[in-house]
Amino acid sequence: MASQPLKSNLPRKTCPVCGFSFTWRKKWAKCWDEVKYCSKRCRKRVFQLKRSS
Repeated sequence: MASQPLKSNLPRKTCPVCGFSFTWRKKWAKCWDEVKYCSKRCRKRVFQLKRSS
């Protein structure tokens, strides 16, 4: 059985809304380059901030 990669070796990104540093997830394997936000909450918040400005 192959060993799994260490979590410390996974790619990381920083959310532009809240500044949270998040790591790669298996569900993002096909679209990691397009992932910008750490959560749905932050993604919604961007549009709320743009609308109120």
